[in-house]
Amino acid sequence: MNIIVTKDYKELSKKACEYIEEQVKGKPNSVLGLATGSTPLGTYQELEEGYRSGSADYQDVYSLNLDEYVGLDKIDPQSYHFFMNKHLFHSINIDPDHTYIPNGKASDLAYECERYEQLIEEIGPPDLQLLGIGQNGHIGFNEPGTSFDSETHIIDLSASTREANARFFNSIEEVPHQAVTMGIKSILKSKKIVLLASGEEKAEAIKRLLRGEQDESFPASALNKHDHVTLIVDEPAYKQAKL
Repeated sequence: MNIIVTKDYKELSKKACEYIEEQVKGKPNSVLGLATGSTPLGTYQELEEGYRSGSADYQDVYSLNLDEYVGLDKIDPQSYHFFMNKHLFHSINIDPDHTYIPNGKASDLAYECERYEQLIEEIGPPDLQLLGIGQNGHIGFNEPGTSFDSETHIIDLSASTREANARFFNSIEEVPHQAVTMGIKSILKSKKIVLLASGEEKAEAIKRLLRGEQDESFPASALNKHDHVTLIVDEPAYKQAKL
């Protein structure tokens, strides 16, 4: 695992942006695996600014998002469709027909999982997959105990994950209990993975990740099986790993 330690979140976001822009410049029709949540927001802002200044062109790029809440319509302000349009897609020249996110409102969710996994095979796998990490080690919405052999599936969200995401909703009661998520095996199909971690609250998770153990009770540890992972971590999230 390649480890890049940055001074702060701003520097982390710039570094992640550089990796994505380099990928797109080297392969204009790259497939980017994208994540949601608070951690990649700075990266998406940097990508938007880079696009406006001519640093990268996204017209031939494809994107595959990790996950979506079950039960939320695409136009729901809390859906990840809405999130991606607001924070990235509407600000760069990516073709909307080249962007893919699971459908959390599908009438047949089992079929939706199969369809999305097939889509990953047909369009991807991602040339570069962007990931965040949960305090409990989840990647995508793969909670502790998820099989490393899992592909796109429905996951019951843990209480800690729902609590962590409640800040985006009016109350925790509004946070969905399930999500459609790429599985761990799905994520590991990616050619390169860039994992972002910022803040003291992620320090214990990063410390455990860097032990190098592989344990399904800590989903992110599956990344230790992959040959091309870059961890971009700021000092507050990295400090425990140095002890």
